[in-house]
Amino acid sequence: MADLGKVLIVAGALAIAAGAVFVLLGRAHVPLGRLPGDIVYRGKNTTFYFPLATSILISVVLSVVLYLIGRFRH
Repeated sequence: MADLGKVLIVAGALAIAAGAVFVLLGRAHVPLGRLPGDIVYRGKNTTFYFPLATSILISVVLSVVLYLIGRFRH
């Protein structure tokens, strides 16, 4: 049970850190979520939004960061 508690604490800290980063990016007017390539369909009574370019950008950045962490860890 102690290990589960540690995992939950780390997950919570990561969620708080990610939230803080998104708040800071929003205040800096970084256009995440409004990049060219993000799909937005606005119908009469509905809106469909799929952030394709934003998802790819975040995936590439996280892949590079995790690669660097793994490389320097050993």
